Amino acid sequence: MFNMDFESTDMDMAEIIGYAGIFIALTSIFFGIKKVRDDQYNGVISFGKAFKVGFLIALIASTLYVLTWMVLSDLYFPDFGDQYFNAEVEKLRASGLGEQELETQIQEMRSFMDMYQNPLVKFFMTYIEILPPGILLSLIFAAVLKKK
Repeated sequence: MFNMDFESTDMDMAEIIGYAGIFIALTSIFFGIKKVRDDQYNGVISFGKAFKVGFLIALIASTLYVLTWMVLSDLYFPDFGDQYFNAEVEKLRASGLGEQELETQIQEMRSFMDMYQNPLVKFFMTYIEILPPGILLSLIFAAVLKKK
């Protein structure tokens, strides 16, 4: 559809926005467990049931996040990978690394970006970005919200 050009500072802001989206999506775990505990179990829920509710919410939120990114990255940000790579190389060059270390880091990033072009890799890498924190928060919120 259209292409957006990002500068390095824009990439930093995009990263902040992305993590804010993850945070907002995952806060629904707390409220979901609390709602189920209060409405369906009369204010009493075991750790196991609370975790199950939290995990399912994390799975749904993660799936929506991944599907949204897959669509957005294809339709609106088709050059995102190249622009991200260039912005990160710019940061590495400004960091003062030695030439050998700089080239090693750039090669590692290039290798990752090549893999990321595969939609399945992008799909699972995006899940890895959000699902583990969702599972961790499900454990924490289940422990906090459980009541006997």
